[in-house]
Amino acid sequence: MANWTDPRTTAAASPSSVGTRDAAFDAGLRSYMLSVYNYMASGVLLTGIIALLFSRGETPAQSIAGQLFMQGGIVPWIVMLAPLGIVMWLSFGINRISETTAKALFWVYAALMGASLSTVLLVYTGGSVAQAFFATAAAFAGLSLWGYTTKKDLSGMGTFLIMGVVGLLVAMVINMFMKSTAMDLAISAIGVLLFAGLTAYDTQKIKSMYFHVQGTDFMGKSVVMGALTLYLDFINLFLFLLRFIGDRR
Repeated sequence: MANWTDPRTTAAASPSSVGTRDAAFDAGLRSYMLSVYNYMASGVLLTGIIALLFSRGETPAQSIAGQLFMQGGIVPWIVMLAPLGIVMWLSFGINRISETTAKALFWVYAALMGASLSTVLLVYTGGSVAQAFFATAAAFAGLSLWGYTTKKDLSGMGTFLIMGVVGLLVAMVINMFMKSTAMDLAISAIGVLLFAGLTAYDTQKIKSMYFHVQGTDFMGKSVVMGALTLYLDFINLFLFLLRFIGDRR
């Protein structure tokens, strides 16, 4: 019988076995993050396609977006509020729904956001929308890469950034009545900074989540939730940047 005190028979892992496990973990993490980014990018692409289709027309009034949002009624409210309902459903019910349902809700959310954001293409020039999109894509890629690779713990930023977003929403509501151009510019600039920080913070948080979900049935749903989180960071970063540098028609 093996003696646990004998160094030749102890359960200490050899360097080769440790290296193999580390390599397997790194490969799994890369695959997990790649899945998150693929879903997120596909969601942004679907949103863009729907927004372009809804905004096409000889005049803004003749586009689907113009007809949908200018006629009033309950339909525009459904289009605008349904995405919020889906986010709440996913956030609070993710443990009760299946992975297939979570993925379906993500695609429905991205499509509804495309319909809702189609009005942006009617307000801003095509050139400024393209400029803001590519600037957002470049900034998002750099910030997310930094959040993934940095050794610095960004968890302390979370509370500050979330409180900043809440304050930003309050300021936006107040400015709806004040209609201050200077305040609107400040809100846009602060919004860009907040969601830039959230991009890095959320990337690190999603990376850390892999430690808890690897090898579990929840990993597929975790990919969807991670993609949704980064999708929201990207869209909000784009919208605030467009408000800051965009040219209106």
